Amino acid sequence: MTSAMHLMPPETSYLREQQKALAALLTRKASATLGLLAQPSSGHPVRLDVYQHAYTARLVEALRANYPALHGALGDERFASLALAYLNDHPSQRPSIRCFGHRLCEWLAHPANAGHLPHPAILDLARMEWAMSLAFDAEDVQALSFDDVASTPAAHWPDLRFALAPSVQLLTLQWAVEPVWHTLTADESALEHQEATSEPQALTHTLLVWRKGLATQWRSVDNDEALLLGACAGGTPFGAWCEQACAQQKGEEAALWVAQALRRWVDDGLLVEA
Repeated sequence: MTSAMHLMPPETSYLREQQKALAALLTRKASATLGLLAQPSSGHPVRLDVYQHAYTARLVEALRANYPALHGALGDERFASLALAYLNDHPSQRPSIRCFGHRLCEWLAHPANAGHLPHPAILDLARMEWAMSLAFDAEDVQALSFDDVASTPAAHWPDLRFALAPSVQLLTLQWAVEPVWHTLTADESALEHQEATSEPQALTHTLLVWRKGLATQWRSVDNDEALLLGACAGGTPFGAWCEQACAQQKGEEAALWVAQALRRWVDDGLLVEA
């Protein structure tokens, strides 16, 4: 059988090879392809370095756009150094540069890259920032309303299961970086402000991030609520919620606590049909 490649006109095949060579050169995956590209009719040297620089600069700009608070915390020079090092290890692999940086927090957490962060709390700042991006870009689904929940027959409640909306993110943070994030995102000159540059408090806690409508939300949750949200995400039935709540709360207060938590989650738009 004759392959499609064999049927391809020679000029089309050559163009494809040129495109591959240019892509390899721009992404710094190869430098030996210059001969395939360096065929100017004018006799002037090929200025491929311009395009190579533009490619790199655009991705650094994209990373800055995806992590504005991280950029504000580090400053221009330190952030540029971090971005170039990350780009070298993790070139963009997705069609949209909106996704560029999806492995940055994992990369920063590696001991070999710790030198890019002047303070360990900045890693939590980056993790919070990326969670906000994920929440904003998450699939839009119809959240359960209070009427949806209230209309459930009493006999069905023990086996009732909920799911968390796609935008919901639960992060375990080691530092109270929320005030820093708020200041840096509210004011581009916040780096000059004392509250943005002062050292965050060491505090292990769970941060809940989600989107309601077009607005991204976040708040800290205590351990009991975090455990119950995790159970919900894992498909635990409502009856087991109540048993878990009884183990966490005083027996007489457990039912009220579960009811209040459930109402708040519904009001916040966190729950969808399982």
